[in-house]
Amino acid sequence: MRSPVPYPWGMKRIKVIGGGLAGPEAALQAASLGCEVALYEMRPVRSTEAHQTGDFAELVCSNSLKSESENTAPWLLKQEMRRAGCFLLAEADASAVPAGHALAVDRVEFSRRVAARIGAFAVDTGPRITVHREEVLRLDEHDPDAITVLASGPLTSPALAAELERLTGADHLAFYDSISPIVDATTIDMAKVYFAARYDKGTADYINCPFTKEEYDRFLDALTAAEAVLAKEWEQIPAAPNSQLTTHNSQLHYFEGCLPIEETARRGRDTLRFGPMKPVGLTDPRTGRWPYAVVQLRQENLRADSYNLVGFQNHLKFGEQARVLRLIPGLENASFLRYGQIHRNTYINAPALLNETLQLRAHPHILIAGQLSGVEGYTESIASGLLAGRYAAALAQGIAPIAAPRASANGSLTHYITHCESKRFQPANITFDLLPPLEEELRRRIRDKKERHRLQCERALAAWDEWLAESRVTV
Repeated sequence: MRSPVPYPWGMKRIKVIGGGLAGPEAALQAASLGCEVALYEMRPVRSTEAHQTGDFAELVCSNSLKSESENTAPWLLKQEMRRAGCFLLAEADASAVPAGHALAVDRVEFSRRVAARIGAFAVDTGPRITVHREEVLRLDEHDPDAITVLASGPLTSPALAAELERLTGADHLAFYDSISPIVDATTIDMAKVYFAARYDKGTADYINCPFTKEEYDRFLDALTAAEAVLAKEWEQIPAAPNSQLTTHNSQLHYFEGCLPIEETARRGRDTLRFGPMKPVGLTDPRTGRWPYAVVQLRQENLRADSYNLVGFQNHLKFGEQARVLRLIPGLENASFLRYGQIHRNTYINAPALLNETLQLRAHPHILIAGQLSGVEGYTESIASGLLAGRYAAALAQGIAPIAAPRASANGSLTHYITHCESKRFQPANITFDLLPPLEEELRRRIRDKKERHRLQCERALAAWDEWLAESRVTV
């Protein structure tokens, strides 16, 4: 049992900034461990250029929390989160929609359930979470009585971003992320498409729009010639005096894991066919063959009245999108409920600023969580919030937090963002490359990649369970 450590900033008062994914999870974790939490979200008082509502946990880019296939890296991360009592993942499970071997959610239902969960902590168990709908403009690094979890996300307001830069004295990094279009299901020509999951894994929940070579060539030519949206003024963060903040205008700096399709298409005529339009494993039941290329549509909500175009984030003008996307077989007369968009993502140079318990090294009573910390993806953001909430609860009770184990998926992801070469730091999703490799002798003996991954998952879960028992914080 660990002995309490006298931290000078007091006990049990935690301020969480951000109502996206990491913030609510951090608040719920800390509250469940007996801490008083003030949760701040600026929406709807001040919105962002990508959000459409003021709801907690609004999913902007997609509705997928990635693979549920056993012994994959996303599965491992979620298994660890479930074992730790992740609140948002429980609500994602409860609001899941059919998506083959992936966990996808009804966005509206998911947000509603997260809000209800937060509300319950203000009613059922006493006032442990109080919600403040206002923009936070200042981070008080000298407040001796508060612990702050900053989880304001990739669209952190310019004022708060400038404040964070003042506090850290470090460069920010900025890249640009994209949003996929959504189509009205009733306007899809079902005679031209078919339901299937890749290699028949899971249930056939995806609508597949098959291309011949001629159709693909015509689509590709239209896509690469389409007119893009110019960078807007809001995509630039006002820099503080003498700032080294990186901004991009004439040439946007995209995250490689979420490239707009028009950027991918310009890298070669077959690049899309090996990326988001890959036909491998998607047998067309009418021909018994794989098509030349395919666009997959994933169910957007429980009513199945809308579908998003998987991997089709783009930065084209809306009129151009309507013209180009209607060249997709089955979408000739489609009505689009939302077009693709581009928005700024901001994250800190975590290797230079954070320790393994997500605390700022210079100001250890301030923790950074979610995409602002340099993790990429919905699941990864929730996981980061889970850890930050537990670490903050330990600090609030005068206990030194124990970092998640390196062997686990959560620990490996945090290890990456805090130990990567700072000059080459890029946001990361969870992959097996981040986990400790098997011993060389074992690797030579076990040639099957799936068996190697199974062993890595087995080791990770064992280390995670041991950490959960050791690091438990009680009321």
